[in-house]
Amino acid sequence: MTGFKSLEVWKLAKQLAVETYQFTRDGQIKTDFGLVDQMRRAAVSIASNIAEGDERNTNKDTIRFFYIAKASAAELYTQIEIAESIYELDMTPECQVKSDLRSNGSDAPWLD
Repeated sequence: MTGFKSLEVWKLAKQLAVETYQFTRDGQIKTDFGLVDQMRRAAVSIASNIAEGDERNTNKDTIRFFYIAKASAAELYTQIEIAESIYELDMTPECQVKSDLRSNGSDAPWLD
């Protein structure tokens, strides 16, 4: 099975989910179980919806799932913004999640 696994956007989304899990397992945020759970679910949803969309039989279904993935990216970005405000986080050195979400290049067009 290659399908969605060969898509660069799926590979990037999968890495984004891994980075989100890594980021949320340390520091003060790890004790905020509700926010951490929501962030992890949103991150996993991005890759999952890309995979499901690619496996659909119609372009209409595929596009719909890709838009759901994009909405999940916006959800995750919002949750990161909230976490930054609550915990006064510095997202730059140790975590690529936010910059990955804001990438405007063709590699990860999450929030274009």
